[in-house]
Amino acid sequence: MHKILKELSLLNGIPANEKQVRDYMKKHLEKNSEVSFDNLGSVIGKKIGDEKGPKIMVAGHMDEVGFLLTKITDEGYVKFIPAGGWWSQVMLAQQMEITTNEGKKIRGVIGAKAPHILTPEERKKPVDMDSMYLDIGVKDKEEAESLGLRLGDMITPYIEPVTLSNAKYYLGKAWDNRVGCAAAIDALNRIKNKQHPNVYYGVGTVQEEVGLRGATTSAFSISPDIGIAVDTTIAHDFPSGSKETELGKGVGIMISDSSMVGHKGLRDFTIALAEKHEIPYQLTYLKRGGTDGGKIHLTRSGVPSIALCVPVRYLHSHTSIMHEDDYNALVDLIEQMVLALDKATVNKITFDA
Repeated sequence: MHKILKELSLLNGIPANEKQVRDYMKKHLEKNSEVSFDNLGSVIGKKIGDEKGPKIMVAGHMDEVGFLLTKITDEGYVKFIPAGGWWSQVMLAQQMEITTNEGKKIRGVIGAKAPHILTPEERKKPVDMDSMYLDIGVKDKEEAESLGLRLGDMITPYIEPVTLSNAKYYLGKAWDNRVGCAAAIDALNRIKNKQHPNVYYGVGTVQEEVGLRGATTSAFSISPDIGIAVDTTIAHDFPSGSKETELGKGVGIMISDSSMVGHKGLRDFTIALAEKHEIPYQLTYLKRGGTDGGKIHLTRSGVPSIALCVPVRYLHSHTSIMHEDDYNALVDLIEQMVLALDKATVNKITFDA
């Protein structure tokens, strides 16, 4: 497994609590770029190739879907609300980890009734999220509070990232979107000793899962000429799936999602570049869901933008699966885009499409 992907997957970071991921990205970005932050906490690495060239923003969001602690019951159980989109059916009996304000990690499991005591009516419908609770293995509220728990603590899935039977298949949490964070760093590492005709901005944004908020503020700070949102998309290669996108078939080039119709000129340029360099790709779309490109492309007077996405199975659950080849294709494509996007090319994309 790619070391950087494994390390990022192990970190915890929900919307507005991305510090673990931000610190990691800062450490890696500052090796080859000048690092700054926007006022919401997005981290921005700037590497100048040609200071008079266009600004190329490559953004992956740091937050993962998780939960916020809202109450400790008298019996010592933890109640919570979602931070990002969850389907309640994937939550029961899953291990979670609470991170206290002091950084202490407390393991628990989302409680579920044993099937022996379910009523016929309960068997017919999914459990409502409001009725769920986290069992952390204490006797009462007093013992729970003695651990340092308090309202607003971050709750995230607990799982160790591993490779599966085919070692190119990675199982872990938060691929959405530690994939994008890793790619922004890896692309910078690829170009660190290469001349590129632009200014590269590798960005880790905050609060994507609750409204693309960090993309709004970081893009305003940068004022990019080209926006490349790096994220994940749905892999449709499950039984009875449409096979529109599949693991191992290449990086997904997003045509359209709920937040943005990708810029056609930039998409045509990207596809041509992928074919020229024999980088495997798949065209993809989302009927629901968006990426940071949704806010980047609306910055100031507008920014030609595209979303490049790695297909992932079981998005927005406690664990998901991605493919090593798709990630490599993603970083290859970003590298070639950065090396090719000079001022004349960006002007043509922007004004001739």
